[in-house]
Amino acid sequence: MTDLAPTTECTTLTPVATAVAVEEVDFCYGSSRVLKNISLPIEANKVTAFIGPSGCGKSTLLRCINRMNDEIPGARITKGRICLHGEDIHGPDVDVVKLRSEVGMVFQKSNVFPRSIFENVAYGLRVRGERDGSVIERSVEEALKQSALWDEVKDRLHESGLGLSGGQQQRLCIARAIAVKPNVVLMDEPCSALDPIATLKVEELLWELRSSYTFIVVTHSMQQASRISDRTAFFYMGEVVEYDLTNKMFTNPREKRTEEYISGRFG
Repeated sequence: MTDLAPTTECTTLTPVATAVAVEEVDFCYGSSRVLKNISLPIEANKVTAFIGPSGCGKSTLLRCINRMNDEIPGARITKGRICLHGEDIHGPDVDVVKLRSEVGMVFQKSNVFPRSIFENVAYGLRVRGERDGSVIERSVEEALKQSALWDEVKDRLHESGLGLSGGQQQRLCIARAIAVKPNVVLMDEPCSALDPIATLKVEELLWELRSSYTFIVVTHSMQQASRISDRTAFFYMGEVVEYDLTNKMFTNPREKRTEEYISGRFG
């Protein structure tokens, strides 16, 4: 995949607990360099927002963190490394399937499986090898409660997940992601297809769950980023222009380009 040295120890970028450390990463699709020297310490048990215009590298970096870009021919990290709790995710002993259970993913469009509500949530547990029915039942119930969906579906667990509303389907996807107790949950525009009420429910979930999980959220909505995140990274043309506490960035950004983007003057 890469020509990185097979080291497992990563440097500490900040004195706070860092869940994901992105260190001087360049990423290419073929000969096209789309991420340029990206360094970001993602704080544990916080919500970090990635903002910026379309095509600036936000989703590309997100998919690097759980190695989803491995599936794209010619896509590769050419410099730097990404570490999850101190371990290089491209290290020689890394099991990619296990990595993806530790780094969950929620997509822009809810990808509910054509299975029952119960089996949608249980899917990751079964893939991981869990065979104890009582453990699976407890985990499914806990995940549905954490995703604020249990009361709405507890009498419909064996009905198809495809019968839920759009907002419910997205919360079902969140429940599926957290059922396996990941370290990090990646969210790529999770509310872009939802109405305001469903969006609010997802945003409330992030605040309630952030003490248990680390969230990284790609969003085009400045309002959403300001509401949900502790820290925000502003991407532009494959670079991180600014990365800071959200309140500080939205009230007193250091960089002129950040101010112009946040205020709607470009992008």
